[in-house]
Amino acid sequence: MDRVLSGMQASGRLHLGNLIGALQNWVKLQEKYDCFYFIADWHGLSTGYENPFAIKESTNDLLINFLAAGLDPDKCTIFLQSKILQHAELHLLLSMITPLGWLERVPTYKEKQQELKDRDLSTYGFLGYPLLQTADIIIYKAKYVPVGVDQVPHLEISREIARRFNYLYKEVFPEPEALLTEFPKVPGIDGRKMSKSYDNAIYLSDSPEAAEQKLRTMMTDPARKRRMDKGAPELSPVFHLHKIFSSKEEQDEVAEGCRTAGIGCVDCKKILIKNIFKALEPIWQKRSELIANPKAVTEIVEKGTEKARKAAEGTMVIVREAMGLDKI
Repeated sequence: MDRVLSGMQASGRLHLGNLIGALQNWVKLQEKYDCFYFIADWHGLSTGYENPFAIKESTNDLLINFLAAGLDPDKCTIFLQSKILQHAELHLLLSMITPLGWLERVPTYKEKQQELKDRDLSTYGFLGYPLLQTADIIIYKAKYVPVGVDQVPHLEISREIARRFNYLYKEVFPEPEALLTEFPKVPGIDGRKMSKSYDNAIYLSDSPEAAEQKLRTMMTDPARKRRMDKGAPELSPVFHLHKIFSSKEEQDEVAEGCRTAGIGCVDCKKILIKNIFKALEPIWQKRSELIANPKAVTEIVEKGTEKARKAAEGTMVIVREAMGLDKI
C-alpha cells in the first residue's frame, strides 16, 4: 500500500476541532494506506521552548486521544518523533542545502509571529520548522500527506527540498503529494475558530459536565436577545456545529425554529449537546480504559516507534551513501 504520513504538534490538549479536522480522517485512511502517525514533540519546542514539561503532558494527552479516537496499532504505525534521532540527522543535512529565502517565505512564518506576540520567535528552531517537517515526511518516503487546500503551500516547500536533494546528490526521495481533505471549520464557544490559543475549545479530555457547561454558554446569533426574537441560523456558531453533528432533519428543524422564533437557543443547544455527546461518549469511555492501563499505551508507542526507527534508518543509510558521508 502507498504510505501516508501525518503528525500533530505536542503543544496542548486535543479538542473537538482536531477530532473533526484530522483524527476522524486518519481513522478512515488507516483502512486504505500504510499510515504512519506521529506525535511531533520536537515541533512543540519551536513555540513552547520555555516550558518543555508542558510538552510531555501534551504528548501523553495526544497519544491517549489518538487511540481513543480509533487509531488501531494493528492498522497503522504510531510513534514519537523525539525517540527517532534520524529525524534530527536528516533535518541537519537538509539545513545545509536549503536557501534561507525558502524558509522566510513560508506563509505561517510571519503569520504566527504576529499571532504569538507574547513570545520571542526569532529563533532558528521556529524559522527551520519547515525543514524538520520535511525530514519527518521524506525520511519515510511517504507518498501522501493529508492536508487541506490552505496547507498545500506548506507541503510545497517539502517537495522543493526533496527535489533539490535529488538534484544535488541522487534520486533518494519521492516528492510527497497532497492528499486533499475537506476539513470543516469547527467554531469555538466564542464564535471564532476553535483553538487552544483562544481558550474557546471543547477538549476531548473535558468531563461531560465541563463540556455541557461550555456548550450551554456558547455564542448564538447576536440578534436573538430574547426568546421571541427571530434570528438567522447562518450567523450562529451553534448552527455551524449542528451542520457537523446533527442530522439533516434536525438541522432543518433548528434553522426554521431560529428564523421564526419557534425554538429558543436553550432548546437548540440541547439538541446539539445530545449529538455531540453521541460522538464523544465512545471516546470518553476508551480514554478511561487507556488511562487505567498506562502500560498498554506505553507498549503501543514503543512498538510503533521501533518500527518507524527501522524505516528511518533504512532511508538514512541511503542518504549517507548518496552524500558520501558513509566514507568519512
